[in-house]
Amino acid sequence: MNINYTASIFSLALIAVISGCATAPEKPAEPAPFVSDYPTRDRVEYVLNCVAQHGGLSYITQYACGCKIDKIAEKLAFAEYEAAKTFTYLSKGQTGDAGSAMRDPMQSKDLRKRLKEAEEYAEKNCFVK
Repeated sequence: MNINYTASIFSLALIAVISGCATAPEKPAEPAPFVSDYPTRDRVEYVLNCVAQHGGLSYITQYACGCKIDKIAEKLAFAEYEAAKTFTYLSKGQTGDAGSAMRDPMQSKDLRKRLKEAEEYAEKNCFVK
């Protein structure tokens, strides 16, 4: 009888463990890690342009420019970055009424301002000079 009692207790304990009754309380869910939506081609293009603007290819410029695009990606989604770069490029090329379509809309001003802030943040954190 003692063996049946021990087997019954063991069986109940095993069932409790399998069913989750004896598990520790669940931890709160951790936030999902940051995943960048920037295509590799665009990242490489940015780094190459940045390296060219900062004196050519060296370990320091390559690292700093790679860091810079990563920091910009933390602040702006790729669609926002792409639109801001487009507004910036097109607003500089045209003067007067022709450029006003890219320069004057509130969306253009907001995105260009956010891009400038993201670039300043990146330069501060990546030691780009």
